[in-house]
Amino acid sequence: MEVSKRTERLGTETAFEVLAEVNGLRREGKDIVSFCIGQPDFDTPRYIKDAAIKAINDGKTGYTDSAGILPAREAIAAYLSRTRKIGVKPEHVVIANGTKPFIAYAVACTTDFGVGDEVIYPNPGYPIYESQIIANGAVPVALPLSEKKKFSFDMEELKRKISNRTKMLIINSPHNPTGGIIEEDDLKEVAALAKKHDFWVYADEIYCQIAYDKEFKSIA
Repeated sequence: MEVSKRTERLGTETAFEVLAEVNGLRREGKDIVSFCIGQPDFDTPRYIKDAAIKAINDGKTGYTDSAGILPAREAIAAYLSRTRKIGVKPEHVVIANGTKPFIAYAVACTTDFGVGDEVIYPNPGYPIYESQIIANGAVPVALPLSEKKKFSFDMEELKRKISNRTKMLIINSPHNPTGGIIEEDDLKEVAALAKKHDFWVYADEIYCQIAYDKEFKSIA
């Protein structure tokens, strides 16, 4: 039996392939310093562990609302309203397990399979962007990041990439893996382009709390 063409085209995050090799070497007793996965080198804080254990002991082990439990969505809505200077309500918030589902949902919700819809994404960038664009039957359009632009993109090049088939632009700031930050003026111009050409912007801002050189700015 063959798997679907969609599954055959599905890419992966090579960091996890390297992690599997690292774990295999560790099982063999090798002393390995791993740089493959973006996670801290310290243990989860005790208060987080205790809260998780308490939740299990309190019977919170069943299904929740599909969008996530209300107290968590309320807290996230308040945080986003405060930090993005916009009005976010709990019903605007959806909680998922990691970023990959949201990337897949965003591509699936803004493009149709196999009709030539395009999604512009940063390159280099998080490998799941491209793999989910392809898996969902859209066309990946790479937007190069330039060291001369402090690992941001050239605005004129972005304009050249936009077509009547562009359905979404993915931006990632602060950026993985370069650490580049998109300047506020560029964010404003991206917003204007999105309105002019009627495409969605997927703003991956997962690293917003580790911007040290300057204040973080959101396209929101």
